[in-house]
Amino acid sequence: MAIDPKLLEELKARRETARNAGGTAKLAARKEKGLMGARERLEHFFEAGTFQEFGMHAEHSCHRFGMEKKSLPYDGVVCGTGLVDGRAVAAYAQDFTVSGGSLGRIHAKKICDLMDFAHEAGMPVVGVNDSGGARIQEGVDSLSGYGQVFFKNVLLSGVVPQVAVIAGPCAGGAAYSPALTDFLIMTRENANMFICGPDVIKSATGESAQLEQFASAAAHASISGNIHLVADDDAHAMELTAKLLSFLPSNNISDPPHEFPDLDLADDPQMNELVPASGKEGLDVMAVIDRLVDDGDFFEIMPDFARNLIIGFARIEGLIVGIVANNPMVKAGTLDIDSSDKGARFIRTCNIYNIPIVTLVDVPGFMPGLAQEQGGIIRHGAKMLFAYAASTVPKVTLIMRKAYGGAYLAMCSADLGADMVFAWPTAEVAVMGGEGAVKILFRKEIKEAEDPKAKVAELCENYRKEFSSPYQAAANAMITDVIEPAQTRSSIALALRNTLNKRDTRPPKKHGNIPL
Repeated sequence: MAIDPKLLEELKARRETARNAGGTAKLAARKEKGLMGARERLEHFFEAGTFQEFGMHAEHSCHRFGMEKKSLPYDGVVCGTGLVDGRAVAAYAQDFTVSGGSLGRIHAKKICDLMDFAHEAGMPVVGVNDSGGARIQEGVDSLSGYGQVFFKNVLLSGVVPQVAVIAGPCAGGAAYSPALTDFLIMTRENANMFICGPDVIKSATGESAQLEQFASAAAHASISGNIHLVADDDAHAMELTAKLLSFLPSNNISDPPHEFPDLDLADDPQMNELVPASGKEGLDVMAVIDRLVDDGDFFEIMPDFARNLIIGFARIEGLIVGIVANNPMVKAGTLDIDSSDKGARFIRTCNIYNIPIVTLVDVPGFMPGLAQEQGGIIRHGAKMLFAYAASTVPKVTLIMRKAYGGAYLAMCSADLGADMVFAWPTAEVAVMGGEGAVKILFRKEIKEAEDPKAKVAELCENYRKEFSSPYQAAANAMITDVIEPAQTRSSIALALRNTLNKRDTRPPKKHGNIPL
């Protein structure tokens, strides 16, 4: 007996309805604005034919305010799993064409069920946010739904990678689910994220503000630091998500997708050319990173925020690493409040997902100033110290030039748990810079000198040789080796291979108490 054709026709009709739930007119209008539909976003993300949908036939359960007469196919959120570069990933995409993508009880349940599945199966979760917020008609049920999603975000945190894509409105409480994920990607146009809108801000503070000033991708990327990457459009956002996942393991008990080619340990003479003749000239650390990583392929994270510290993912001789580097071209590479937060968060993310950390040091200290002190630079700077000390992944540090004071420690010194520390001959490891030190130590001699400036220069030179030379630090077993810049890539590549199977047992505890 063959199946009743009417049943197949009904199934086909239901699937067709689901594919065009918001209506062709709404989808066409969105395309004119450069927006993809929810399903298009997921289709662009997953390998063709691999998407398996969860809950296509789900419907809302609200019976008030005329909602019992409305049909909201799949309750405004498309959920499922598929393959990205051959690996399984769970993803959901809110559909703004279905009741504004508003979140109700079933909408939230679908997301939570998908996250539970990803948790058990050990796969990343990607959420595409495009919603008007809580469904008012469902009252406290919608608030409860958000609470359940937040709880799952926290439950999965540190277990599987979570990536949020902001591709439309994301306002009020809805913004907190993305904020709880590992990475946020936001489209340059057509997207905004905020807690209170301009009218509320003006009513509460009397200050006028345009949405672009605080809720746009540009504002979040460069000012608030709430997002990690800006995408040109929907397609680019999904492509960035796939590229990001290519550096991450599927879960916290898996290794990143390393490759193990035959090691190329040849020197790179051009690295020597990148080092300025004078220590007062800025070092282009991006050029150093470009020569250090495979094929110059560096995936920078938060490129527009706290530019005095650079973070991102790369491969070095096939091994995936997280790179943390001072940027002397911005604020002289000092650590300030924002860069400390940026660095500490990234270090902890690498540690969660078993990604070795390579630290490139050229830091004159923590940023001085009243605003920094009042803003809590002690507390924020301590986050860097805590993050490195708590990390158990392989840690390789290169001191390129300045490494002064507490900032030297905060950039993963041997005392903070670096497994190997290399230094260029240009490195200076000291409590403070030579000029400042000699003015304190030799105040009387300088005052009595016939030419104080010449005396300071002479004393500085002697101080550097005796107290801040990399050989002094190496003599005290604080540096593994002093290397020529040309040997940087080969030395770090070998160090990574030799520490990849590192095991670091810590005292049993729930977690440390990072100074937040």
